[in-house]
Amino acid sequence: MFGLPLAFTAPLVLAALATLPAIWLMLRVTPPQPRRIAFPPLAVITDILPKQETPARTPWWLLLLRLLIAALLILAAAGPVWNPPAGDAAAGRGPLLLLVDNDFAAAGDWQERMDLAAGVIATAARNERPVAIVALGGPLTSDVTMGDAGQAAERLRAIAPLPFSSRRNEHLASISAFLNAQPEADIVWLTSGLRVEEDQFVSGLAAIKGSHPVTVYRRETSQPFALAAIANVSAGFDVTVVRPTAAGRDRGTLRAVDLKGLPLGETPFAFPAGATETTARFTLPVEIRNAITRVEIVDENSAGAVSLVGDDGKRRSVGLVSGASADIAQPLLAPTYYVARALQPFAELREPRGGVAEAISALIEQQVSVIVLTDIGVLDPQSVDRLTRYVDDGGILVRFAGSRLAAGNDALVPVKLRRGGRSLGGSLSWDTPKALAPFAQPSPFADLAVPADVSVQRQILAEPDGNLAARTWASLSDGTPIVTAERRGEGQIVLFHLTADPSWSNLPMSGLFVEMLRKIVQLAGTPVTETGTASSTETVAPRHILDGFGVFSAPPATAKPVPRGYAGRATPDHPAGLYGPNEGLQAVNVLIPADRLNPLDITALAADVRPIARPEAIDLRGSLITAALVLLALDTLIAAWMGGHLRRFGRRRGAAAAAIAAFAVAASLGALALMSPAVAAELPPKPAASSTPPLRQEDIASALHTRLAYVVTGDQQVDATSRAGLVGLTDALMARTTFEPAEPIGIDPSRDELSFYPLIYWPVVAGRPLPPDAALRRLDTFMKNGGTVIFDTRDALRANGQASPETQQLRRMLASLDIPELEPVPPDHVLTKAFYLLDTFPGRYDRGPTWVEALPPAVDGERRPARAGDGVSPIIITGNDLAAAWAIGADGSPLYPVLGADPRQREMSYRSGINIVMYALTGNYKADQVHVPALLERLGQ
Repeated sequence: MFGLPLAFTAPLVLAALATLPAIWLMLRVTPPQPRRIAFPPLAVITDILPKQETPARTPWWLLLLRLLIAALLILAAAGPVWNPPAGDAAAGRGPLLLLVDNDFAAAGDWQERMDLAAGVIATAARNERPVAIVALGGPLTSDVTMGDAGQAAERLRAIAPLPFSSRRNEHLASISAFLNAQPEADIVWLTSGLRVEEDQFVSGLAAIKGSHPVTVYRRETSQPFALAAIANVSAGFDVTVVRPTAAGRDRGTLRAVDLKGLPLGETPFAFPAGATETTARFTLPVEIRNAITRVEIVDENSAGAVSLVGDDGKRRSVGLVSGASADIAQPLLAPTYYVARALQPFAELREPRGGVAEAISALIEQQVSVIVLTDIGVLDPQSVDRLTRYVDDGGILVRFAGSRLAAGNDALVPVKLRRGGRSLGGSLSWDTPKALAPFAQPSPFADLAVPADVSVQRQILAEPDGNLAARTWASLSDGTPIVTAERRGEGQIVLFHLTADPSWSNLPMSGLFVEMLRKIVQLAGTPVTETGTASSTETVAPRHILDGFGVFSAPPATAKPVPRGYAGRATPDHPAGLYGPNEGLQAVNVLIPADRLNPLDITALAADVRPIARPEAIDLRGSLITAALVLLALDTLIAAWMGGHLRRFGRRRGAAAAAIAAFAVAASLGALALMSPAVAAELPPKPAASSTPPLRQEDIASALHTRLAYVVTGDQQVDATSRAGLVGLTDALMARTTFEPAEPIGIDPSRDELSFYPLIYWPVVAGRPLPPDAALRRLDTFMKNGGTVIFDTRDALRANGQASPETQQLRRMLASLDIPELEPVPPDHVLTKAFYLLDTFPGRYDRGPTWVEALPPAVDGERRPARAGDGVSPIIITGNDLAAAWAIGADGSPLYPVLGADPRQREMSYRSGINIVMYALTGNYKADQVHVPALLERLGQ
């Protein structure tokens, strides 16, 4: 209205503004101000004189104030809206055809589109116009039907973005039929403004629209990004990002996640000036890159901004082993040179050093997907056994012939070979070099074209048998096999009957060689037929399907399985998502690598083009009513002041005027607050009082520095011994190891946080009250979360087969805890070799055994009460009074004598303590086989 973004929901009410002149005339007269007279009776009688009074005129500024109040009330009653919702395109009288693009490109601003469409339908409802809605993103399911605005609103709520490109062309026939039946219909199109495939919708709509007016809403700025291609190359994981035009946003962030949705990495991308595509790279180790299942553009809520990665996108690891010595000075002569160059673009190569047996063993331990052997004739029995198990478990073994393989034979070939070789061409041969025959089904090379310039001069022949034809993947023009394969267990063996270098054929120097190896590597992890080839008819069912916003959801009923190896873009039958089992996922994406986002040219429609994005609509009624009430209150005060009714507040009018001014200021501030409720909403709420107790200085110190802890029992003598013992052990650790713990500390399990301490020493004192239940629960949590507690009953000297009072006290303490099964420390336990090699763990006494958690083989369904973190026992029980043996005074001398026959008992007690601390800190790493040779050497075995 008047060039402003202002509209009224009840514009007829504005006619009341014409009554303002009448209100002016009514308000011009105000009653005269009464006179105040003292009340002496005689004075009243004598002073009152009859005279004619004339009414005074209302001041012009007061009259203007009252007219403003009336105008505000009239405007508020008209329902003013600032930035009214769109819908004026539906202001006609005939039927309305609403076309909605609901492909992936419309998902980014979907809510704005739905609000706009709802505004169009609401305007049509006010004008009593029937509405027909057509969702152009999906396939045609029925003819265009028309209904009232309520039915159209229900239909609109059922429309959602779809995870594939628009199917506009399929709807032209039904739209044409509708327009022919409704000659007065108007067309409103909410378009995404983009196309991926060839789109004839605009030209088709221009041909059938005739005289029907067309209004097009589209996004003018902030065009979407999309992902077109991904490539797991040797240097990293490359992602191609595209945009429809070179204007607008030019940078963003990519995120890579795994199948569980856990982020694996992020990388920024930026478009060069004037470019519509760019490439970003994730620089990650190949193992992490192979775990990527989904790459997405951060804050871009669209299925087109997501690129899924199936098993074919993983970079397989391939091991190369050569039977010949590599000539480093002349790499072109190396048997693996051409294979490595061919595999490098799509595989991670591993070439271990050492002999053939060592290299094969190393590659199998590295769990490579494919092992390539070039001209290896004889394998030792151990290597044959390893490779046989490797293939049976799903590995792929690729072998190349050569002089060594021609002279020998083994079981790791798909067909039986003839000894020697066949020469084609040369002075001593009647034959000429042979070309390759076209590949036939079911060979995995069937879709590859054979170059005419590839020829073979020498080959190893296969012995004819009934299975030879089924195992042949490639052959020469005379029918002799050049590539054979056989399935073994879950894997397969592939043999090239020629060398991996150009000495027997120029195939290794051709592009065909690269594609053949690519096909073989892609078979890793892919189900194969009995002949060893990939199944060409296998289909995989949908597993995780993307919706239009790029979020995984359950597969819809309309989703159909895709063939294994499907490389097309997403369609209504095959929506974008992951298909097949987790161990063999097939990815279907919205865009294929060759796709690009293209702006949709709508000039042929001669349409009224309007932007989708509009400012938020603001209802002004509340603000106008509030302003009118404030001015009305101000008018009341002014009238009371002019009538002399405010003298009770003071004898001078100055005081009354000050009161009026103060009220006016307060009312204005209140009006501002009411007119801007969003301001108050933006204020941060008052923080609630925290229920977490403040951290103590002792806890902060323990969190910053690792230290040992002991439980304060309340017995002064025992507590002093515990502290002196841990001080002595701390000194020994600092002198003999790289571990430098801070000063030990006494703790109360019912009050102190236990998670700061890796090891807690708890001397058991008979007759003391049992710890409260809260302390025992905290202790149980500490042990189950990886902490270790040493319970020392200090009763080994008095042990006579009967439970001592300290042992009975310990049993009562542990009765309510979930304690694992215990056993005396076995001779091969990690505790015996964590730092020193020990067979006993003495303290002040040496008679008592040391008990730790027993870890028998897990039984199905059996619940282990306390899982030891990293193989560490959560509980250690001894009666040897460890702290007394470790205890030292201020001068560093021992405080207590040790009681035992071994003169080195105190030294052994320190070693026991060091082993226990190292065991608690490092876990069971000393159980690894890598330490066995050093341990055996130390033991003299």
